[in-house]
Amino acid sequence: MYSYLKGTVTEIEPEKITLEAYGIGYHIVVPNPFEFKDQQESKVYIYQHIREDAHTLYGFYALKQKRLFEQLLSVKGIGPKSALAVLAAAEVDEVIKAIETSDTAYLNKFPGIGPKASKQIVLDLQGKIESGTIKIKTTSNMSEVEDALRALGYKSREVERVVKKLDTNKDTATLIKDALRMIANQ
Repeated sequence: MYSYLKGTVTEIEPEKITLEAYGIGYHIVVPNPFEFKDQQESKVYIYQHIREDAHTLYGFYALKQKRLFEQLLSVKGIGPKSALAVLAAAEVDEVIKAIETSDTAYLNKFPGIGPKASKQIVLDLQGKIESGTIKIKTTSNMSEVEDALRALGYKSREVERVVKKLDTNKDTATLIKDALRMIANQ
C-alpha cells in the first residue's frame, strides 16, 4: 500500500498524470490533473485500487482529498469513479458541509450520484467525517464542552447541533449541563 509518491510530473492528461519517481513513471488517475504543474516536483497522495482486471493508482494533491475519497468509497454503491467525480467537481469542504447538513440536492449534481446514492452518502458518513477536515470556530470553553460530550459517546453531529445553541458567557460546567439537558429533550 502506498501513502504518497514524490517525484516529477512528466505528463498531464485530461484524467491522469504521469509521475516519475526513482526512474519509474506512474500513471495516476486524479480528480483535477491541472492542479499539478508539468515538469515540477510534486507530492501525490496515493490510493491503490485493486480489482481482478486492473490495478489503478488514484492520486490527490492534498491529504484531505484522499481521506474524503476513502470515506466515499466506504459508502455502499459508491465506487472509485463516482468518488473521483465528486472530488473533481467540488471542494472538499463543500462536500463535507453538504453531507453534514443532509443536502442531498447538492450531492445529486455530481455525475454517477443519484437520489439513492446521495441519501446513502449522508446516512453512512454524516457525523463520521474525518475530524480536522473542517474547522469550526469555537471558544476554548466550547471546545471543552464538545470534548466532554464526545467523551460521553455523543456523535459529532449531535454535539455540533447543541453547541450552536449554548450561551457562551457561561462557565464550562454549566454549559455541559445545559448541553446534556438539550440532548435529553430532543
